[in-house]
Order: sequence, then C-alpha cells, then structure tokens
Amino acid sequence: MDQVHLIDHPLVQHKLTLMRQKNASTSSFRRLLDELSTLMAYEVTRDMPLHEIEIETPLEKTTGRMIDGKKLVFVPILRAGLGILDGMLNVVPGARVGHIGLYRDPETLQAVQYYFKMPSSMEERDVIVVDPMLATGNSAVAAIDRIKALNPRSVKFVCLLTCPEGIATLRRAHPDVPIYTAAIDRELNDHGYILPGLGDAGDRIFGTK
Repeated sequence: MDQVHLIDHPLVQHKLTLMRQKNASTSSFRRLLDELSTLMAYEVTRDMPLHEIEIETPLEKTTGRMIDGKKLVFVPILRAGLGILDGMLNVVPGARVGHIGLYRDPETLQAVQYYFKMPSSMEERDVIVVDPMLATGNSAVAAIDRIKALNPRSVKFVCLLTCPEGIATLRRAHPDVPIYTAAIDRELNDHGYILPGLGDAGDRIFGTK
C-alpha cells in the first residue's frame, strides 16, 4: 500500500511476538516496547536530512554529516504513546517532544481531546506522531489534524500494530502522511480492538489491566 511501511526486521518481529503473548508481565512488556521502539526508530528516521560540518579527527581535519535532532519532534498520543517515546529518544536524544491527550469515547469510538502542547516554531520541524495502535484511526486523524494546523515541515505516524480499517481511515484523511508499523493485523472487533492484536496497550504498559 502506498505510504504504508511495514518494518519486518527479524528483531522487530521477534519482540512483537513476545509482546503479544497474554502472559507477558508488565515489566517485560515495557522493556520489549522500549527495545522495539528503538529498532523502529532507525527505519523511521532513515530519510532525515543531513548537513555537513567540519570536524577534526586525531589525524586530520575532515567533513562529516550530521542530523539536526532539534528540528525533530516526537509526539506521543497520551497515554499509550508514552511507551514508545523513550525508545525513540534513545536514537535521537536531542529531539523535542510534544504531547497530545486524546481518549476514545466508548459509545461513538471518536477521539476527544483533553491536552495539547507543542514546541515553538513548528513550521521548521519534522513531526513523528507515535501511538502503539492504529485501530479505528480516529485518534490518529484527530492528532494529525491538530498538528497540521501548526504547519510543520513534515508529519509521519508510527505504530506497533494496525489493521486495514485503521489504515483506510488515516489514508482518507491524510494521504500524505506515511505510516510505519511492525504488523498489519486482520481486522477490528465490534469494540474497536485489533485482532489478533495484543490487547489494550496502555493497560499493559502501565499495569492497569
């Protein structure tokens, strides 16, 4: 599918399989999510722009290439998106962090915003929105709607799991936003959960299941 990037590295798939198991403890789920997020960050940042700087090695002066991490903004969708954040920051520790708080109305399955805080000068920045699940797609669309109002340089969306329904929703609303995921599962159930999925990611991260 256009603009949908499946990260199928063996280490990513191995860790995701361990996370899916219902008997995985809260601490192991958290650790695996952190490790998996770090691995995914390498793929998501593959096309980050580089600039040349002059450096001096122990032997001579030369030119090297570096990213400008301060131009990158990670935006976790609260609360479950926080579980991905540290793994991403392991790769780009200089990145800025924005936050958007959304919850899913249990009746309508629509996203309701309760918090929004972004760095300044967003028009100069590249945004990576992170959330473990792209299920109905409503939260992702609402988050990206709000972020795009600030005119960032670019937007990407990263999740562990998605499904055809979630992809279709996000592609309809934001066809220009690339989706990076470790798995495309079969479908949604009647309650808006991905099948086979891994359960409620927020509950499993924070031990509130």
